[in-house]
Amino acid sequence: MSASRLKLNADKTELIWVGSRHKLATFGGCAPSLQLGVDVTRASDHVQLLGVIIAADLILDRHVSTVCKTCYFWLRQLRWIRRSLDTESLKILVHTFVTSRVDYCNSILVSAPKTITDELQQVLNAAASLISCTSKYDRDLSALLHDELQTALAGHPSASAV
Repeated sequence: MSASRLKLNADKTELIWVGSRHKLATFGGCAPSLQLGVDVTRASDHVQLLGVIIAADLILDRHVSTVCKTCYFWLRQLRWIRRSLDTESLKILVHTFVTSRVDYCNSILVSAPKTITDELQQVLNAAASLISCTSKYDRDLSALLHDELQTALAGHPSASAV
């Protein structure tokens, strides 16, 4: 690094030791550390990489719960101002603050258990019910989710492919 005139920022450097829960338990709380110059970085049980929280055992429950918590926060904020917005503006804001967060790096969820993906589905259902002013117990919510969120946002220039 010094040959390329780069400097390590010790405050932003994170180290994670990845493995199964059984293998990680063999360390007995004494995970390895990394020493670069005078700075020592200790292994953490989770790190954040490009907005995705990665746990040492590669289980994504912490990442999904953080995404859900953030999305529900924005849905509560949007619920307060829903009457002041037309439907198209509300759809754009829901996409900006909610569905884009759910969609971000969703390829890491390919082999995730159904319990993990069900949490994200509940967020999308809550977003659809906010837009349509329906109850979360309505039977046609999945069709509404497709029609209201995906079809309407596909034509919007700032919307990503859903």
